[in-house]
Amino acid sequence: GKGRYTFLYVKEDSQWKIQHHHSSVMPEEFAMGKSITEEEVQGLFGLWNDALATKDPKKVAMRYAKHSVLLPTVSDTPRTDYHAIKDYFVNFLKLEPQGKIIESNVQIGLNVAQDC
Repeated sequence: GKGRYTFLYVKEDSQWKIQHHHSSVMPEEFAMGKSITEEEVQGLFGLWNDALATKDPKKVAMRYAKHSVLLPTVSDTPRTDYHAIKDYFVNFLKLEPQGKIIESNVQIGLNVAQDC
């Protein structure tokens, strides 16, 4: 099925990680920066999708930042830490999910990037 996704990334310990996943709320403003390109932001989704393909919930959960929010597709429970995110993916990965970006709208700020 089709879904609408938002990924907010943050640079943490020299790695880009997901800070917020699946939000319909857009920040009003970004501080402009050039720490990552639009193409690199779009490529971050591939890293998450590749983690899904491993079927390893730990690898997927490691794509998320320390202070992140996951509003999952098949659960009504927000996940806000590593253990809760990993727990969600234990069962979700049994469905062998893979995502595809149909339309990308990238916003880039200082150590923050959004693709929705």
